[in-house]
Amino acid sequence: MTLSSENRDSRRHDDPAPALNGVRILDLSMFLAGPFCTQQLADLGAEIIKIEPKTGDSTRVLPPHFHNGESLYFLSANRSKKGMVLDLSQTEGREILYRLAANADVVVDNFRPGVTRKLGVDFATLSEINPRIICCSISGYGQDGPYAKRPAYDMIVQALSGGMSLTGEPGARAVRAGIPIGDICAGLHAVIGILAALREREQSGKGQFIDISMLDVQVAMLSYQGVYHLFSGDVPGRQGRGHASIPTYASFEAADGDDVLICANTEKMWQALCDVLELPELPADPRFVTNELRHANRDALEPLLTQAFAGRTRDDWLARLNEKGVPCAPVNSVADALADPQVRHRDMVHPLTHHLGGEIEVLGNPIKLSRSPCGVFRSPPLLGQHTEEIMRELAYAADEIGSLRARGVIA
Repeated sequence: MTLSSENRDSRRHDDPAPALNGVRILDLSMFLAGPFCTQQLADLGAEIIKIEPKTGDSTRVLPPHFHNGESLYFLSANRSKKGMVLDLSQTEGREILYRLAANADVVVDNFRPGVTRKLGVDFATLSEINPRIICCSISGYGQDGPYAKRPAYDMIVQALSGGMSLTGEPGARAVRAGIPIGDICAGLHAVIGILAALREREQSGKGQFIDISMLDVQVAMLSYQGVYHLFSGDVPGRQGRGHASIPTYASFEAADGDDVLICANTEKMWQALCDVLELPELPADPRFVTNELRHANRDALEPLLTQAFAGRTRDDWLARLNEKGVPCAPVNSVADALADPQVRHRDMVHPLTHHLGGEIEVLGNPIKLSRSPCGVFRSPPLLGQHTEEIMRELAYAADEIGSLRARGVIA
């Protein structure tokens, strides 16, 4: 499979091809987990055909912010894709999808289990057409189990997984993460699964089905907290702004009321922290000579650190801590973070010209490949923007395209 002319035209002739050049992916997903997955693959050079119903992806109209009538929510997860409108409930619509699947590498959906089979676009059906096809389905609870047919959204799986119980201040109610980690991390695991299946196909010549559960992903992300419980039976509570095992991995209030976060988690960093705070007696104090002892005596240590940090402003502390090599940070607002010189230097804020005019800024891709960098970002597709182009590539004649459009099979 070769890149479309639109993809080729956006790159200089001497640019290296991106890593997934030649991979074609049919994206049947909506909302965030699936579109985020396929956007990562698009950035890496895959050709993504986003297939929507006539009503479009629901996030196209999600408030509060819009550019040229398109929601910024939609624009944030659908760049560099082609757009096609296809009614899969009609036989002719499915036949068009089958033609696409015959030469596609991957199909991504985020339907509830059973929906693709009902539509006739499930892995069993598509693999009969193309034995090399890889189908990835992202759902709330996976394809089996007692919850499989339940609806799920980001906050639901955050809560059900136990992760939400860890988030917030001790003694306060649990809060969800401020970014949709249930969706985004499921999308990232789908990317990993797809790349693994593409690699395995090079050896076997066969496609396979990838089952991604948002709940599974969130449970896996419990990491050491989950393993601690399985080993000890202890139930961890709200983690607040610090680390349960490392007292010097925490947040402290400076003289101006702003927070300073420090992560002094080695003995060398502990010594440097004490030097910065002008507390030379602490490293030799028998209560604090190791992290294990500092943890055991944190009720004695934390007031000393709190009092010291109250003596200078946030920026003064940050300058002093950075000079001594103690990992530290302010609690940036989103505005502060996106204006940060390191973030800008790394091209994590990227301009994008919209199809209907005007330029917006989007977030860059954090994957920096030395020989096959991410492709040039292109505007997310308008609803059905590339339908006719794709139909012509499938060898449909103009009168056939017109007839299918008139009957609502395509738009």
